[in-house]
Amino acid sequence: MTYLHRPATPDDLPAIVDIYNAAVAARTSTADLDPVSIEARRRWFEEAKHPIWVGHRPDDPDTVTGYLSFEPFLNGRRGYDVTLDLAIYLHPEHRGRGQGRDLLGAAVAHAPRLGARTLATTIFGSNEASLRLFRSFGFQEWGRLPAVADLDGVWKDLVIVGLKLQGCPVDHGR
Repeated sequence: MTYLHRPATPDDLPAIVDIYNAAVAARTSTADLDPVSIEARRRWFEEAKHPIWVGHRPDDPDTVTGYLSFEPFLNGRRGYDVTLDLAIYLHPEHRGRGQGRDLLGAAVAHAPRLGARTLATTIFGSNEASLRLFRSFGFQEWGRLPAVADLDGVWKDLVIVGLKLQGCPVDHGR
């Protein structure tokens, strides 16, 4: 199935929160242990410095099936403005159907227009589907932090993956 995306609006926030809270409950893609409220995410939404996109089926643009956010890298310190941290969350009924691929492909293509030269994200080492997805777009493993997250007694490694966008200089320690 092909999915489309559009910029998120405040009306999408309840669906975004529901999708995120499903990920919290699943314990596979976020270290948040408690559900978040719409009000808590409203501040995140209103203060977003970069786009938040919602995914939807072509025949139903009002039903949110997933979302992608471009986040500031490492707490938004100015020196990192050329790097964006991607977050993708999908509704459980729409995983494994190509939506993540559609969102990530569009994000990689759009990122240079946001001034990004590098894309990065963190993924739990046990989340093989997400690791495969990002690797399929050329993201490489840049680091692994062993057992840094405790999700109700289940320890998770955190894998850092990144992609240098075309035309980006690479610092080889010089």
